[in-house]
Amino acid sequence: MPAQEPRPRETPRSAPLTVRRALRHLLMTSRPLSWINTAYPFGAAWLLSGGGLDVRFWVGCLFFLVPYNLAMYGINDVFDYESDLRNPRKGGVEGDVLDRRMHRTVLWASALTCVPPAAFLLATSHVALLPVLGLSLFAVVAYSVRGLRFKEVPVLDAVTSSTHFSSPAWCALAALGIWPSAAGWCALAAFFVWGMASQAFGAVQDIGPDREAGLASVATVLGARTTVRLSLCGHAAAGILAAFTGPLTGWAALGAIPYLVSVARFARITDATAARSHRGWTTFLWLNYAVGFAVTMLLIAQI
Repeated sequence: MPAQEPRPRETPRSAPLTVRRALRHLLMTSRPLSWINTAYPFGAAWLLSGGGLDVRFWVGCLFFLVPYNLAMYGINDVFDYESDLRNPRKGGVEGDVLDRRMHRTVLWASALTCVPPAAFLLATSHVALLPVLGLSLFAVVAYSVRGLRFKEVPVLDAVTSSTHFSSPAWCALAALGIWPSAAGWCALAAFFVWGMASQAFGAVQDIGPDREAGLASVATVLGARTTVRLSLCGHAAAGILAAFTGPLTGWAALGAIPYLVSVARFARITDATAARSHRGWTTFLWLNYAVGFAVTMLLIAQI
């Protein structure tokens, strides 16, 4: 008999939407496990560029720690609701399945928490921050909302997703009015290419739910095997670029190795077995902390 297609999970409708449940939804949709992935690039770029521990530093770090993630992931969870219902990995640390009654609340909360810190940074920083932060927030919205849905345009989805995680570093430099050195450009490029490779690999595990919900992605269009191999090339390129960031920080290039080893396990995967790559994604989540710690030690030594 042919395999039965996964059915959407049922969401509770009778349970009252209490303040406690609403706050839990807001917390879970913001992906606390990933908060550091956007705050860290801002803080690191700020300090490495000579910025001090002033109010702008702390406001920027807090902005990219929570409100930015609430907007980025919350908007995505609202507009990916039908796909998330069919996705077995949703409903925990990897993303909430939002109660429909929370959709408007999440969108309002995203806007209301982002506007004050963004306005403060724009008012107190170099004018170059305006277009850079504008691009960053546009990418957050354009990735998910109807009418744009960059996440459904192959390659553009990976570019936009990488912008989400790279742009906090760009914002730090722009706020200070700093133009990157040649080594700095290599570091930014390495981080951007790494982000594209990571997004592409992450899309593989969702091929089934995305196709069932009628969503396109780099993985649904190119197929699991091709996408995994492109991810391998991206991680390798990121490692090569990182090697040119300086005599000391160049050792960060070795950080590409564990990602290559992890992704290579799925080089022969097929669309039918794409869900198995979730094991690689869970590895990716803790690898970010381990490699991030090692890179931090190099940056501290550099400072």
